[in-house]
Amino acid sequence: MALIKEVEIKRQALIEIAKKMIVAARTAPKARGIDNIEMAMLTDNHLKTLAKKMKEIGNKEDNHIFLRDAENVRESAEVVVLIGTRFKSVGLKLCGFCGFESCEKKDEHPEIPCAFNTGDLGIAIGSAISTAADYRVDNRIMYTIGYAAKEMGILNKDVKIIYGIPMSATSKNPFFDRK
Repeated sequence: MALIKEVEIKRQALIEIAKKMIVAARTAPKARGIDNIEMAMLTDNHLKTLAKKMKEIGNKEDNHIFLRDAENVRESAEVVVLIGTRFKSVGLKLCGFCGFESCEKKDEHPEIPCAFNTGDLGIAIGSAISTAADYRVDNRIMYTIGYAAKEMGILNKDVKIIYGIPMSATSKNPFFDRK
C-alpha cells in the first residue's frame, strides 16, 4: 500500500471532476441539437499564465474586478474549466429572439449572437457546475477568466463568449466572500 498525501488526492480528484464537468456540459441539451460549445481545462503553469493575463487586463483597464479575480485564481484555483460558444444561428424560420426576424437575417450579422447560442452556453455551464456541486467542489462562474482566455486565444478564434470556472477543494470556498 502506498502513502498518498491529501494534496495529491485533491489535485487528481479536481482534474477528474473537471473532466466530468466537461462531459456534463457536452451532453447538456442544445437547440436543435446544434453544438456550438467549445471547452478546455487549465492547470499548473497555464493557470499562472491566465492569472497574469487577468492582472495585465486589470491594470491596463483600471478594473479592480480583474485584479481581484486574478489573485483569486493565482492563490486558490487548482483547475479552471473554460466553456465558450460560437455565434452561429440554428436555422429557424420564425424566432426573432436575437432581434432579427429570422436566422437568415441574423446570419447577415455574424458578430451578433443567436439567442440560442447564449442559452445553450448557460445550460452547459449549469450542467458543469451542478456536476461540481455533486462532488462538493468549490467553484464560481467568472466572466473575467473567460475574457482573459479569449484574449489569449486559448479556445478557437470563432468562440466569442467564454466563461471560466475556477475549482478548489478547501474547508471554505475561496471564490466567495472576497474583497
